[in-house]
Amino acid sequence: MFKQFLSKLPRGNKSSSKADSVDSPRSDTTRSSRSNGGGASGGTSKRTAVFPASVVAGIEPLVAFRDVPSGERMGLFVSKVSLCCMTFDFYDPAKNPVEKDVKRQTLIELVDFVASCGPSIRFTEAAIHATCRMCVANLFRVFPPSYRSGSGGAGENDEDEPVFDPAWPHLHLVYDLLLRFVNSSSVDAKVAKKYVDHSFILRLLELFDSEDPRERECLKTILHRIYGKFMVHRPFIRKAINNVFYRFVFETERHNGIAELLEIFGSIISGFALPLKEEHKIFLWRVLVPLHKPKSVGIYFQQLSYCVSQFVEKEPKLMATVIRGLLKYWPVTNSQKEVMFLGEIEEILEAINMVEFQKVMFPLFWRIGCCINSFHFQVAERALFLWNNDHIVNLIAHNREVILPIIFPALERNAQSHWNQSVVNLSVNVKKMLMEMDDELFMSCDVHFKEEEAKLSLAAEKRKEAWEQLENAASLQPIIGNTAVLVAPLATSIAC
Repeated sequence: MFKQFLSKLPRGNKSSSKADSVDSPRSDTTRSSRSNGGGASGGTSKRTAVFPASVVAGIEPLVAFRDVPSGERMGLFVSKVSLCCMTFDFYDPAKNPVEKDVKRQTLIELVDFVASCGPSIRFTEAAIHATCRMCVANLFRVFPPSYRSGSGGAGENDEDEPVFDPAWPHLHLVYDLLLRFVNSSSVDAKVAKKYVDHSFILRLLELFDSEDPRERECLKTILHRIYGKFMVHRPFIRKAINNVFYRFVFETERHNGIAELLEIFGSIISGFALPLKEEHKIFLWRVLVPLHKPKSVGIYFQQLSYCVSQFVEKEPKLMATVIRGLLKYWPVTNSQKEVMFLGEIEEILEAINMVEFQKVMFPLFWRIGCCINSFHFQVAERALFLWNNDHIVNLIAHNREVILPIIFPALERNAQSHWNQSVVNLSVNVKKMLMEMDDELFMSCDVHFKEEEAKLSLAAEKRKEAWEQLENAASLQPIIGNTAVLVAPLATSIAC
């Protein structure tokens, strides 16, 4: 069975690359047979398999690392890695069970070997090349089409179950090997960057669209380690991730790995030096703020909010820009998104200074007033809970001449006519708080509100009278041809 498995590996090529520049396995086997008289001699067994061109001549890949001298272990590593380039169909568990187990055991050996390598051991360029090629063969693949309902990303509906890849028993070992390989101090970044290049990174990013959450978690850790190890690739990685975000926001609104990519960016943002570069500010305005727009924002909102908070903590002057962006993309038909937006607004207001607050307080509290009057009780409650925050109350108190006239009508309407008793009670409590801040201003707002309500009531009465006159005039007109006629309301009523 091992013969059958190993014989499936591709035969050697004379024109192999530098990392694969070894003698053809076929000719090597021939020479070995001739020198040994076609059989076993001197305790050396006859070679019975054909290996890929990258397999080091004379080294059997199924031999354990502990059974070869330390000087030959790197060659054995290349042979074992090349052996793992063979892929199998995991959708049919009955296919090649023995070969799959051999590959799994070999991957476990490779993971243990890389983990045990100390600083004294250096991976050769051939070993680095072979490892990257094995990862390409096993990891980089085309995902099958998704048959989930709707056009959003995975998990848009809470009822959606995560999709698990049947090849995961092997894939997670390959990911573990790649992670340990990137982390290893025995791997020279100057050599490895030739193989962990832009093409490799782009294909790695494509895997973030996997529906298997375990795979996305592994990819998140690996890409973050690559970002830390290969400094030369950092601008390219940021640009490539930005392109994924742009495509998601402005084209497809479907991607499974937005949350994981934002987690990576959260740690990247925390390492930005001050003052922030213009490139990073553009990323905030053109990427992070528009990411609030898609309807599936709830899936990655926690990571998005963290990235935004990292920015505003580093440079408080950006707070007004962020609030304007949130107001621009404020949801008007999605109550759950409104609750999330109000939560993010509160986090920003907790850290905002007076100068930045005054730049946005008028449009901000106009929107908060609309939320207070929302018929969805959770939205109204979340907006009224802002007055439980001492820092926000202090900001309102110092700018009450502007804010109180905006908020008062919404509070008064809630207190008079909102259907939810909890919202009514909260509105009354906020009114009492504002009255204690400035009784004179409060009374002035109350008088102005009553005047405006009287004007609105008078305008409504005049409008009603005008419509009645029009209806009466229309009812007296003769019916001619296909002329539309006014049907009396009583004629359209249906008796129960």
